[in-house]
Amino acid sequence: MANVLSILLIEDDDVAAESVKRSLDKMGVPFPVVWAEDGLIALAILRGQDPERHIQRPLVILLDLNMPRMNGFEFLQQLRADPALQDEVVFVLTTSDVDADRTRAYHEQIAGYMVKSAVGPQFFKLAQLLLSYASAVKLP
Repeated sequence: MANVLSILLIEDDDVAAESVKRSLDKMGVPFPVVWAEDGLIALAILRGQDPERHIQRPLVILLDLNMPRMNGFEFLQQLRADPALQDEVVFVLTTSDVDADRTRAYHEQIAGYMVKSAVGPQFFKLAQLLLSYASAVKLP
């Protein structure tokens, strides 16, 4: 039995966000998903400062890199600089297959880098990863 995780999906494209949420549900991923439209909103949710959205720990963050207001790299820098949030587990889920982006993201201690086009139809590989991760890893 997998541990219960919450998922914070940070994605500015509402169609992509809805596709991820529907795909995880369809694949039987039982974890609640909280959607943040950009890095600023995500930080507010993580800090308990969003009046409408709350997330339970343990959690995994799925982070898009290319977003307005605060992009994924800016979010990672803020996250890692915050002592209360610096240990959060982040998987990048992006359209960018650029080596420089991947290297830069791993320098911010991400747990993995996934290109949306490579995670399979309907995000099948993402669903498998999250289920396997939750059953194998103990988070604080």
